[in-house]
Amino acid sequence: MTKLGVITDGISRELSHALAVMNEHELEYAELQFIGAKEVGDLDEGETAHVASLLAAHGVRVSCISRHIFAGLSLEALETDDAPWRAQLAALRRCIAFAQRLDCPLVRVMSFRKEMILFGGNGAEEWVVADEAWGRLVKRMAPAVRIAEQEGITLVVETGNNAMIHSAWLGRKLIEELGSRHLRLLWDPANSLYGDEPAWPDGYAALSGEAESLLGHLHIKDVRVCIPRARVDCAELGTGDMAPHLPEIARELKQDGYPGVISLESVYRPTTDGCFEDGFRASVGTLKRLFG
Repeated sequence: MTKLGVITDGISRELSHALAVMNEHELEYAELQFIGAKEVGDLDEGETAHVASLLAAHGVRVSCISRHIFAGLSLEALETDDAPWRAQLAALRRCIAFAQRLDCPLVRVMSFRKEMILFGGNGAEEWVVADEAWGRLVKRMAPAVRIAEQEGITLVVETGNNAMIHSAWLGRKLIEELGSRHLRLLWDPANSLYGDEPAWPDGYAALSGEAESLLGHLHIKDVRVCIPRARVDCAELGTGDMAPHLPEIARELKQDGYPGVISLESVYRPTTDGCFEDGFRASVGTLKRLFG
């Protein structure tokens, strides 16, 4: 049976309200990112205990702990003894402890600041390729993966529109080069549209029917993308640029027996003075119809 959930702060940062809305729509898996004024990994023991009690009271399980670890950091400037690097690894360890406390199998990481051109030839390697950027990414991700291996938890690296891993193809390449079963892909196909990777068939084809081994978690949302104008507008699920891809992705996930959770990323707001819960309510029916 397909496992459906939502990133809770896309409904409300007040977790008790978000969980009540989840119950209303029979969603069983919460992805935790911001709770109240804090990002996951910053809650103290008392706050963590309160989160655990709320989850138990609402009968909701946690699919993923999603802090923005490594997001926006420049690989070129980062050194392993820098305070920012040490702070990121410390945050990762706190998130792992939080995940273990809530019996959650996954912790999300991002993949540093995006470089537009990572590979090339016939002269491009001299003039336009970001020098050694890919090698630095692999080197910097390795310590995080080793921590996950030691702690017995799985990291999922998200395809981010402003991150080095901005496509399923690059996600697969990173996972294969690091060669650890404790690193999997958090595929956000809408983000990858901004990297000019169509979700279907290109994005899913990069997984090559190996959803169970490569795909650890999935974010679903809808957007309208205009790369020349550097613009993205969020949309009700099934009405934006993802609309033609969603049924095919849903079909393939079911055919391949994807065992993980599909999280609705509720970032659509119908009106400028509205709220994200309005966008959630507009989209959750489509999520359940397609993926349920």
